[in-house]
Amino acid sequence: MTRNGQASSPVRAAGARRGRPRGFDRANALLQALELFWERGFEGTSMSELTAAMGISAPSLYTAFGSKEELFRESVAYYNDPERSPTARALRDEPTARQAVEAMLRDNARSYTDPATPRGCLIVLSATTCAPSSTGIRDLLTNLRDQDRHAVRMRLERAVTEGELPGSVDTAALAAFVLTVLHGLSIQARDGASADALDAVVDLSMLAWDQTVQRAQPRP
Repeated sequence: MTRNGQASSPVRAAGARRGRPRGFDRANALLQALELFWERGFEGTSMSELTAAMGISAPSLYTAFGSKEELFRESVAYYNDPERSPTARALRDEPTARQAVEAMLRDNARSYTDPATPRGCLIVLSATTCAPSSTGIRDLLTNLRDQDRHAVRMRLERAVTEGELPGSVDTAALAAFVLTVLHGLSIQARDGASADALDAVVDLSMLAWDQTVQRAQPRP
């Protein structure tokens, strides 16, 4: 499995060799499926809803994507691509750990409340509970959330090495705190919180960051 459970290339290759509806736009069909999964979750999205939204028959869906699970995995991979992910961009591009964390929270909050897309985060909300037959989906999303927490912790460890953060900072606990806030923003957005309300949460979170770092500074 690549980052974020991207469907394997043989599935795509098989779809290329076998029959598809005339005028089939695979990329657009994937985006239609993504929006349904994002809004309703994996188990809450039926095959009939997927085929209607994608404009294809069930056999064509299986030909192009392999299965509902593989379609979901590919949707998640598209959603979580590092070039589109606010989290990946912030951790990669911001010059300090504090700026990276703040940008990650604020940029995701704006994404979660964008009226052009479903509210909240696909990876946080689409399979927190599931039937035994869908444990692979639950594990996929759990692993992706763990990857984000690890990436934040690695950015904090780098900040310790570079002298931005004191060595006594508990980077594991601080990363867990940051991800808890991020996931909470997603839930609040799904419940209807405004962008301004989420920004206020980020303001308080950054105050908590500053106080945590200040307490960790060595005393003279």
